[in-house]
Amino acid sequence: MENGFFFEAIIYLSAAVICVPIAKKLGLSSILGYLFAGIIIGPYMLGLIGQEGEDIMHFAEFGVVMMLFLIGLELDPYKFWRMRKFIFGMGLLQVVATTLILFLACSLVLRWQWETTLVISMALTLSSTAIVMQTLKEKNLTKTSMGRSSFAVLLFQDIAVIPILALLPFLAGGNVQNENVGHSLINGFSPWLQAAIVFGAIAAVYFAGRYIIVPLLHIVAKTRLQELFTASALLLVMAVSYLMQLVGLSPALGAFMAGVVLANSEFRHELEGDIEPFKGLLLGLFFIGVGASINFTLIFADPAFIIVFTTIFNIIKFFVLAGIGRLYKKSSDQNLLFAFALSQAGEFGFVILGFANQLNLMPTELSNQMMAIIALSMVGTPFLLLINERWIDPYFGVKERQSKKDYDTIDEDEKNDVIIAGFGNFGSTIGRLLKANGIPATVLDMNSERVDSLRKMGFKVYYGDATRLELLTAAGCESAKIFIAAIDNPQVNLSVIEKIKKHFPHLKILARARNRTDAFEMVDIGLTDFYRENLYSAVHLGVDALVELGHRRYTATRQGQRFIKYDEQATFRLAHKRHDKKAFLITSLEEIEMQEQLIKGDLYAQLGANDHAWESEDIKREHIAEVTLSKPIPEEE
Repeated sequence: MENGFFFEAIIYLSAAVICVPIAKKLGLSSILGYLFAGIIIGPYMLGLIGQEGEDIMHFAEFGVVMMLFLIGLELDPYKFWRMRKFIFGMGLLQVVATTLILFLACSLVLRWQWETTLVISMALTLSSTAIVMQTLKEKNLTKTSMGRSSFAVLLFQDIAVIPILALLPFLAGGNVQNENVGHSLINGFSPWLQAAIVFGAIAAVYFAGRYIIVPLLHIVAKTRLQELFTASALLLVMAVSYLMQLVGLSPALGAFMAGVVLANSEFRHELEGDIEPFKGLLLGLFFIGVGASINFTLIFADPAFIIVFTTIFNIIKFFVLAGIGRLYKKSSDQNLLFAFALSQAGEFGFVILGFANQLNLMPTELSNQMMAIIALSMVGTPFLLLINERWIDPYFGVKERQSKKDYDTIDEDEKNDVIIAGFGNFGSTIGRLLKANGIPATVLDMNSERVDSLRKMGFKVYYGDATRLELLTAAGCESAKIFIAAIDNPQVNLSVIEKIKKHFPHLKILARARNRTDAFEMVDIGLTDFYRENLYSAVHLGVDALVELGHRRYTATRQGQRFIKYDEQATFRLAHKRHDKKAFLITSLEEIEMQEQLIKGDLYAQLGANDHAWESEDIKREHIAEVTLSKPIPEEE
């Protein structure tokens, strides 16, 4: 009996649900969890999916298409135009230099036919958009210098797939093994006509996005049916991708173009929200498919060649990328991350090698070996990034900066009483307030560009991961008085707090909490001084609203402070019941009712003249009104 759809779905989802949390628990990327899940259930281990891994790859590659569409939505045309120097500068340099060096190395050492060598070099030049962009998103690196450069190079590589695929039939010289290799409808036309149709399709996507798709989305939005809008979003991505495929372009590139066109529309955030869940699920399936496609039989048949070739091509690509980063004057820590992140081969390599095999440009066995090398390099990328993050970049970055600046030297006399971990919008506000009051602070931050700016402003700052014990010690945690945990990532922030409580119990910890959920987790580990960023700004706005409605400033402020006090007390009581949904709901309702009664009682309390503090103008107006009312009204004659 053949396994049906439901059985296969259960296998895929179960593998993901088991392996991904384990990977995250071990501090690894979720991508590694998906890859290991694919390896375990693949045909070369448990064999639960047999050869279906190849079939699911075609379906799951649509996750890459959706990812490019979402990236396009976040990049309006103006920003895209501003990045043109990086896209066509760094991207072109990387593709040409890597292809040339790999071609020369393989020609001199392996002596394959030049056509075969060129195809392999071009296939290995391309990096994995899916792995790199997902990793950058998980590590909050998309907005950094390294993130922007990585995106520029990846985008050019996606564009380069088109001419590479167009070049392969010319290399084959008409020796085509499979007549159905061409999926484009314009293959039989003249080159000039093909170019005109391609540019016409690109123009059609642009004008359709502005004058057809947006008006249609307005019509769909008026129905107020969320499921219909979701269907429209999926239809949009599929239709544009299919159109691009028909004219011989990359579906992912077409989806990216559609996203850029719609980036300035009012439906941008709605489209993002509808596409995101499908993208995440399909990307997970894609990574599982990559893991399942690794042919261990082929690897064990000639392990020396596979491992040595993978290592050497990764090293060559790493140094090419590092050289380009140095040419564009990237800081060493950003350059290391940039080179490690893009040093693997990518999903489009499978497409190029499969097409080349159909065109009889290389032996089938060699093609399979190269596909195994691509898959192996993709699996190794998260490990390389992990090694760089924990053992190379922090030490390298700190050491380099200490050699340039005297104030980077760890000196007992210069250690400060306050240490701030994380210097984004939240942490920088605290740091500036302390500095304005003459209190210096030592700052730990993972953004190298921010580190350089902080040093110029006079802050004592260290670049590196605040979860590392040696960095915390070097920053002066043993002698400091206050530690302020203000890191953007809640999980990292919580991890730092736990480490501080364990190794530096004397330190007073003041922690940032994004919301009530973060506050509950801090209560669980015994922290009492946490500050919910939304609570205080919301109460401040509420106080201003009360003043605008006629309440005295002092009264409104006092009520706001008491609201915060009661809410914080309620947080501690609710934290212990949040795992029981029914008890949590009942207690929440009771707390809200009690809080309202307490605040009303405070409002109507007789506080006498103290209630007029800060409001001398109010007192004057009331005095004038009382005098006016006390005057006798003249009688009419």
